[in-house]
Amino acid sequence: MDRAPGLSVRLKLTLSYAGFLMLAGALLLAAVWIFILRHLPGYTSVPGGVLVRSTLLRDFGSAAGAVLFFLLMFGLVGGWILAGRMLAPLARIADATRMATNGSLSHRIRLPGRKDEFRELADVFDGMLERLEAHVAEQRRFAANASHELRTPLAISKALLDVARTDPDQDTGEVIERLHAVNTRAIDLTEALLLLSRADQRSFTREPVDLSLLAEEAAETLLPLAERRGVTIETSGDITPAIGSQALLLQLTMNLVQNAIVHNLPEQGTVWVNTSVRPKTVVLTVENTGEKLTPQLVSTLTEPFRRGTERIHTDHAGVGLGLAIVKTITRAHDGTLTLTPRPAGGIRISVELPAAAPHTGR
Repeated sequence: MDRAPGLSVRLKLTLSYAGFLMLAGALLLAAVWIFILRHLPGYTSVPGGVLVRSTLLRDFGSAAGAVLFFLLMFGLVGGWILAGRMLAPLARIADATRMATNGSLSHRIRLPGRKDEFRELADVFDGMLERLEAHVAEQRRFAANASHELRTPLAISKALLDVARTDPDQDTGEVIERLHAVNTRAIDLTEALLLLSRADQRSFTREPVDLSLLAEEAAETLLPLAERRGVTIETSGDITPAIGSQALLLQLTMNLVQNAIVHNLPEQGTVWVNTSVRPKTVVLTVENTGEKLTPQLVSTLTEPFRRGTERIHTDHAGVGLGLAIVKTITRAHDGTLTLTPRPAGGIRISVELPAAAPHTGR
């Protein structure tokens, strides 16, 4: 925003200090005049002679002028110094803001001293810079990973087309089938990226949603996949009225159940889907059997394009954004995502969301 130039805050404070000091001095001199000098007699006997009242008033006026001039100078100089000391924290905050504007997010203000308004502002600004730096780093890492993931199917498609063009005896049916598979994967990845962006921007309408119904729908939809992999799905729980986007929360539930099915035991695995209600929140929990996981590995599973211990693409590996989408949707709904390795193997994932306000009817 373009603004017309004006007086600095330091100069305004200086003039305010000097003006207040001048006013206080003038009031004090006025009090002396009203309560003392006005009641003096015309002539006053003093040792060595007689003092005329008019002479005393004239001398008082001269002294009062000198006092007011001294107070003005003292107020301007002292006010300038005091204002500079008081506004020094703002200068540091302004410098940090300019550095952040130029792209340096690692700088911190860290004002020393006891807590006051300026230091509270600096602490809030430092916290904002820390979160912004982490977000920017996450976005850069995500962009690099997404570019890599998108480049892979495009490179494969180009290689298949080059082979088909240079080798006339190549089976076109096989090439088309492989191109179809690669193209499908690229479309799935693009749709996942769009969904991730939509959830992160919170551009959705909030409405009452029953997580228990979403859990049943996800289990029913993914039952064929579970049967092919020899996995049993067990659902249980109460009606869990949450508030949010039904489409996004269904996607969240589908991702959790599919992830639990895919990353399971080779045979006779189990997936448990449970919903529960707490005083102010509702909880969706998905557990599965599987290999034992370390807490260090589990803490990285919500990062984009992480697939357990490997990044190898298998038939059911997805695009590597399943739990990243779950994390983003949970955050967009002001919820909490918790991942805990099970002692016997597998993982327990809990999504805690704010409960919908109870409906009160007449």
